[in-house]
Amino acid sequence: MIRLALILLLLGAPAFAVEPDEMLADPVLEARANALDDEIRCVQCRSENIASSNADWARDARLMVRALIADGASDADVLDFFVDRYGEVVLMTPRAQGANLVLWAAAPLMLLAALGASFAYVRSRAAAPTPETDLSDDEEARLKELLDG
Repeated sequence: MIRLALILLLLGAPAFAVEPDEMLADPVLEARANALDDEIRCVQCRSENIASSNADWARDARLMVRALIADGASDADVLDFFVDRYGEVVLMTPRAQGANLVLWAAAPLMLLAALGASFAYVRSRAAAPTPETDLSDDEEARLKELLDG
């Protein structure tokens, strides 16, 4: 029972990454900040957003998000602030523009190419002549000779 409680506490630990002293007093602004925290990647962890990371950089980033929002920045301004400093890698979902278009388009294009190749293969197999299954009299005689030894 104690082990289960510890496991649940450890699994829920990232959810408590936003400290009470980081929160904004206005619930509407805090909700915006929380949404932005989910969109910004921790550059120290790389696999977590800043909302669930306990890294020092993530804490500083959460504080910066809240400072920018408190100063009147829009959500796009906050994201642009981080992209200008750290590049597109800081976004959990990179924007579909510029060089990223190649990445966004690669998977659907490869799927279409694979479907096209599969379709062409199946069509070519269907159009191929089927081999004759009946043996001629000479072939039957030769087979009987080989089997009888």
